[in-house]
Amino acid sequence: MKYDITIIGAGIVGLATAFQISERRPDLKIVIIDKEDGAARHQTGHNSGVIHSGIYYKPGGSKAVNCRKGYQYLLGFARRHGIRHEICGKLIVATRESELPQLDEIYRRGQANGLEGIRIIEPGELRELEPHVQALRAILVPQAGIISYSEVAAKYLELVQERNGRALFGAPVLDISITRQGAVVHTAQAEVHSELVINCAGLYSDKITRMTMPETEIKILPFRGEYYGLIPEKQYLVNNLVYPTPNPSFPFLGVHFTRMIGGGVEAGPNAVLAFKREGYSRWDINLAELLETLSFPGFRAIAKRYWRDGLDEFYRSYSKAAFVKALQRLVPEIDAGSLHRGNAGVRAMACDKAGNLIDEFLFLERDRVINVCNAPSPAATASLAIGETVADKAIARF
Repeated sequence: MKYDITIIGAGIVGLATAFQISERRPDLKIVIIDKEDGAARHQTGHNSGVIHSGIYYKPGGSKAVNCRKGYQYLLGFARRHGIRHEICGKLIVATRESELPQLDEIYRRGQANGLEGIRIIEPGELRELEPHVQALRAILVPQAGIISYSEVAAKYLELVQERNGRALFGAPVLDISITRQGAVVHTAQAEVHSELVINCAGLYSDKITRMTMPETEIKILPFRGEYYGLIPEKQYLVNNLVYPTPNPSFPFLGVHFTRMIGGGVEAGPNAVLAFKREGYSRWDINLAELLETLSFPGFRAIAKRYWRDGLDEFYRSYSKAAFVKALQRLVPEIDAGSLHRGNAGVRAMACDKAGNLIDEFLFLERDRVINVCNAPSPAATASLAIGETVADKAIARF
């Protein structure tokens, strides 16, 4: 099998990269390799489908820039191709006096990132928008929306295939060889030859990176997010998207409510260490992967720093009552009978040996290889912007 470009990973970033390359250089032959039997089987297919506005991210950083650009690209793409979506807006609420300074900081970030129409609202207006939400103050973010990223990913793939791209599924990558003549990706199905390899392997991006850059010390840590769903009789309690003010010292947004594009309302997620990289259940364990995580110095540093928050998250994983209590801070009328156990996803978080979580998108390159080593949320919203960045890097080599 001989191609110009091999892309490893059929998640939304890999597919958006293939799409952007095929838009600019339809003459290049592209193959997308994935170990699963179809596209978007992991992070892309397990997220809550939120179109992020870019309000949280450090102004000028890669997340903020790519989220704002990718937001516009995504909406234009969805409109052109008839992908169902809705710009419904969201509320970020402060339920305690101690959260108000952080709420103000998020508002300042939103302004610095160019979000128009965001504003602070008081309890009276809040009750008009979300009558069952209790808060001292909130930020109204009109840009936020909902979509199915699985549908977006499927359309990317369809368009790439129309331009003579190919997908090779059920082909786990075993190794990568770099020679003067090109790159060879050794899979369980076949050897794939190309001029350039692009690694978009998500939860396994670090392992793929080390096949050609063994000196790389960054490791992916898998964190599972578990959701409950509101039973149909209780879905009236939430109209759109309701988020808490995030804890600035903890790298997750906290449990929140999300109306889904396909119907229903999700509540969650928590954030717990997954015992395997694709561990969507509390009972999924891969002993080798778990030991690899636990022995990594960066993980031990994180565990030391966040052990109290981590214990709270684990408690919520196994105690529905604790999960309900966290949700009641936003919607006091929620009770255990309002919820049924829902889906779960696993987020890939890149970490260095010192225990620093990589907070921005990260690309590592060498001859014939481009590695997308870190593409956490808002990567789905920003997928076309990330894909554009990688496409520019790739095309420059031809």
